[in-house]
Amino acid sequence: MIRVGLLGAGRIGRIHGRNVAASGRAVLSLVADAIPEAAESVAGECGAKAAAAADIVSSPDIDAVLICTPTDTHADLIEASVAAGKAVFCEKPVDLASARIAACLEKVTRARKSLMIGFNRRFDPNFAEAERRIRAGDIGEVELVTILSRDPGPPPVSYIERSGGLFRDMMIHDLDMARFLLGEEPVEVHAVGSCLVDKAIGAAGDVDTAAVLLKTASGKIAQISNSRRATYGYDQRFEVHGAKGMIRAQNVPLTTVEFADAKGFRSDPVLPFFLERYAAAYRAELDHFLDAISSGKAPSPSGEDGLKAQLLADAATQSARSGAPVRLS
Repeated sequence: MIRVGLLGAGRIGRIHGRNVAASGRAVLSLVADAIPEAAESVAGECGAKAAAAADIVSSPDIDAVLICTPTDTHADLIEASVAAGKAVFCEKPVDLASARIAACLEKVTRARKSLMIGFNRRFDPNFAEAERRIRAGDIGEVELVTILSRDPGPPPVSYIERSGGLFRDMMIHDLDMARFLLGEEPVEVHAVGSCLVDKAIGAAGDVDTAAVLLKTASGKIAQISNSRRATYGYDQRFEVHGAKGMIRAQNVPLTTVEFADAKGFRSDPVLPFFLERYAAAYRAELDHFLDAISSGKAPSPSGEDGLKAQLLADAATQSARSGAPVRLS
């Protein structure tokens, strides 16, 4: 059994803790959180014990740590964990500053320990199957990727103020997905953003509605649209057009039941938010991390994937502010 320590017992930490406890392949041993009651709650639910984060990192009885703490703690915890010989899974991003991420990854490399970044959407069963068919050549050479991602409602402004902005916080998932689907690295980013949902978000210096165009060196294009508001639920779709055809992944409804009468056909709304929409993805993501530990193979998405997505988010932020495309080396 792989012995796991959980750092951070908030909403996403609880999901990962439950998945470890239910995996049958690992045991959740210790849980830490800045709020002791939160750590004790998750530990009690998952058959673990509450402990201090530093004690979990240094414990010889822990094989791997899951980092689900606030973003500004991630890099330090990664460095301490790999130095202590632990395999690490960290929720995105490693840090809001790309230079800090690069410095952290250098220490991970020197420690020769594995680091996996939590871009969970790659593990969604529908998205993963679509990507498998793309790589198998079903649609020929990829030409155009279209990604739509809309939250059901905006987060509190207190969250916006420390999030790093929409491109680094929300769209970073879609930027990683664009890399995943294109199969090539974007070299040009052109972004626009507006504040149409909540004026308080604009007052905090961010946008709540945005679109990005990415272009690769060979000319492949990805277009991404984000909104902090979708009145119909959590909107998560993409379409990939290729030389031989098109493949797309649609939203997941609460049920597949349809009702019809003289007024027409009606179906259930889509799943309300990310915890429900990506429940299967979080389980598959953990399985991949445990597989990597057991096999000694490098997990994916890697720290390098995290850095590349962050660099795209930085470029999008710069482009939206300047109004000009940004080239990446």
